[in-house]
Amino acid sequence: MNRIFRLSKIVFLAVILLGINSHRLLAQDHEEGGHDDHTEAHHGEAGAHEDGEHVAEFDPANTAFHHISDQNVYSLGFADIPLPCFFYSKSDGWNVFMSSKFGIGHHGNGHYAVDGYVLVESIARRINDESFPKGKIELGEHPYVFEYVTVDGKEKEKVSLSYEGKLYPLENKSTLDGGLMGGGLTSFYDFSPTKNVVSLLLMVLLLFFVFRKIARRYNEDAYRAPKGIQSFMEPIFIFIQDEVAKPFLGHRWQKFLPFLMCLFFLILALNLYGQIPFFGNANVTGNLTFTMALALVTFFVVNLNGKKDYWMHVLWMPGVPVFVKPILTVVEILGLFIKPLTLMLRLAANLTAGHMIIVIFVSLLFIFNDAGQNMIGSVPGLALSVPLTMFMMALELLVALVQAFVFTILTASYIGAAIEEHH
Repeated sequence: MNRIFRLSKIVFLAVILLGINSHRLLAQDHEEGGHDDHTEAHHGEAGAHEDGEHVAEFDPANTAFHHISDQNVYSLGFADIPLPCFFYSKSDGWNVFMSSKFGIGHHGNGHYAVDGYVLVESIARRINDESFPKGKIELGEHPYVFEYVTVDGKEKEKVSLSYEGKLYPLENKSTLDGGLMGGGLTSFYDFSPTKNVVSLLLMVLLLFFVFRKIARRYNEDAYRAPKGIQSFMEPIFIFIQDEVAKPFLGHRWQKFLPFLMCLFFLILALNLYGQIPFFGNANVTGNLTFTMALALVTFFVVNLNGKKDYWMHVLWMPGVPVFVKPILTVVEILGLFIKPLTLMLRLAANLTAGHMIIVIFVSLLFIFNDAGQNMIGSVPGLALSVPLTMFMMALELLVALVQAFVFTILTASYIGAAIEEHH
């Protein structure tokens, strides 16, 4: 108990120090980012001090969205690690360089434009104006202008570059979402290994070495008592095998066990990695692209292994009155696509919501002290922010385990229904 109490005190002090340091950095961010009179800051409308200096108000919602975004920079603690950039546009062709060429500044904003591309809050954008000079162009102070415009009845963010008295519109990278998530096709494609891609590769390599080490120990002596990482992983492996694979898949459980284990441990590792402070806080499993890829793999594994009886129940429904069959057939066919869709949305929504809530709870400190201008407000802000954040981080550990298990057990149930033999 004494050891636990000492550990809790260390964690509490670490959170306080993090809050104080973040308070200083955020206050500096607002002092540096709110001087331009014609610029509306991304974090809210500008306010004014008694000395007339404009400082932007803190907006926790936009801060949370920035935190979960997939970026061209990997933030490790307070250091920004540049990543390779691979951009393609029809007019300019390929542009390949490191994101450090943008001159990464505070809050991930670049100080340079490179061949018509800029870095805005760690995300690359393209200048949608061919008159802008090519090459490496130094930008002035506070060059990015954020405003909100109404398009088709919806309010959208518009970002422009202010350079030599002229505003140049900026474009996001192309996304194949059909406009459902606010994206669509633009003038360029970003094939860069972003923060989420790097995090995914790191976890894949980590899992590869961990399981290779465990497998080597089993090959050396299968009857030796497990130890180290082997003793930690074996109960989890056996639990998924005995409580998920065997009950849902019957005598064919061994065929699909590697796939289920791959899903469970990959999702779990990415969920837990995203909870570690100062390691980029990547939101891989909260990214719809990643969860869609997992759902598509599940969709093909289920339906390509479906037996005759499975497809008969989908397309003709034996034993059901004929006049009802057309209706149920449509419902069953829709269900083939709704099942992976729910897998995709459930995982992404739960992890994204958890990340955003944690950021918003931390933001209470800056809300109460008026973004660094009211130090007295730090006391109630700290009193609310620290316990709520600690509680939410503990809850997120539970969510990380539960969501990995739910995705795996639902996948097993779908496969089990597809390979079920006629009795």
